[in-house]
Order: sequence, then C-alpha cells, then structure tokens
Amino acid sequence: MEERLQKIIEESQRVVFFGGAGVSTESNIPDFRSEKGLYHAKQMYGYSPETMLSSDFFYRNTALFFDYYKDNLIYLDAEPNDAHKALAKLEQEGKLTAIVTQNIDGLHQKAGSKTVYELHGSVMRNYCRKCGKFFDVHYIMDERNCRDRIPYCDACGGMIKPDVVLYGEMLDDDTVNKAVRAIAEADTLIIGGTSLVVYPAAGLINYFRGKHLVLINKTETPYDSRADLTIYDSIGKVMKY
Repeated sequence: MEERLQKIIEESQRVVFFGGAGVSTESNIPDFRSEKGLYHAKQMYGYSPETMLSSDFFYRNTALFFDYYKDNLIYLDAEPNDAHKALAKLEQEGKLTAIVTQNIDGLHQKAGSKTVYELHGSVMRNYCRKCGKFFDVHYIMDERNCRDRIPYCDACGGMIKPDVVLYGEMLDDDTVNKAVRAIAEADTLIIGGTSLVVYPAAGLINYFRGKHLVLINKTETPYDSRADLTIYDSIGKVMKY
C-alpha cells in the first residue's frame, strides 16, 4: 500500500471507503464507457443505456430489458481484486467501519466485507413484485425459471425484478441514511475508482467532517482540491495490502 496512505490508515480509527466503477474494472467488469461497457449498448440494441436501464423500459419492454441486463450487468465469473481484498482485511482488523459503493456486482461481499452499503442495489438480489420473495442471481439466469425471457416467481408466479436502482427510481432511504451516518462519523474517508460526477451519490462526500480525505482515481475529480492526499493510479495497485 502507498506509504502515505498506509500512515493515514494507521493513525485512523474509523475509516470509510466510498467506491465507484473503477473498483470493479480490475475484476474485468466493464465500466460505462469502455468498448464493451454500457454505452456500447446503443449499437447492439437500438436504445441508450439510460433508456434500457430505466424503470419505464423495464415495465414496457421487460423481455428486452432482461436481454440487455443479463448480457451487460451480470458477471458471474468475476472475482474480487486486490482493492476488494484489502478493504475486507482492513475491516477484519477493525480499521474500516463501512464500505459505501455505487457498484452492483457484490464483489465486496465476495471478498469478505460485511458492512457494505450498496447505493444502487445489487444484481445478486432479485425479488417477486407480487409476493416479495427474494431470489439469487442464478435463479434469474436459469431459463427454466423464465417465460419469454422474463423470470417468474416459483411461489406465486409473479414477475421478478432485479433489486437494483433503475433510472427514474429513488435510492433506498435506509441505505442512504446508513451511508451518510457512516461517512459523517468517519475520521478518514477514502474515495476510490469514481470521478465523483454521478449524483446524488457523489454528494455524500459533503457529509464528511473527519480528519483525512483521500482520493484515488486514474483521472482528476471535482473534489481533488479538498483532499489531504490525491493519488492518480489504479485502485487495486494503490490499495494492495
């Protein structure tokens, strides 16, 4: 781990990590703008990613939504990278109190992290809109549980919806409140793999009142001038522990 970052962590008692898409790209999960990322969808499906991942599109074009969703947002073979593992270890050591993530891939939990606030939900969870029963990602990927490419509940026959925040939907209040509380109580906030331009998630940084703000990203962010330490590099390389 980068020497100055290591020193800051050693001096801290309540570290919170806030992460974005850059945390997952090193696990071979494409970001929004890569050639195979979400913004490549228009060439393949005829709609923009914002349209296809909207609440309106889900209800009006459900089968096509699931075609795109399964092809572009589900990566069952993805494994945690060095950043995920380092954060899990810091939590085990009692240094890290929470992870706040914009990612929906579940890799933090797969690495062993326990306190993870997923602002945009998770592809690992899916629920029946009729009875509320939850299903894992393998259930919705199994065509035997689908009719016309749409997964249905094995208990009541209701349509299943991924537990992710679609465009046009609000963030979960409970998750946001817990994330805000964790950030407000932190003495060190490490932000990694995000350009801090997606709101309302990026606005959570304004609740931080602690001692050390650390920014780790390959490119500049609007908050660089406020940071005690800014590192322009790969999050996995910097956080390797």
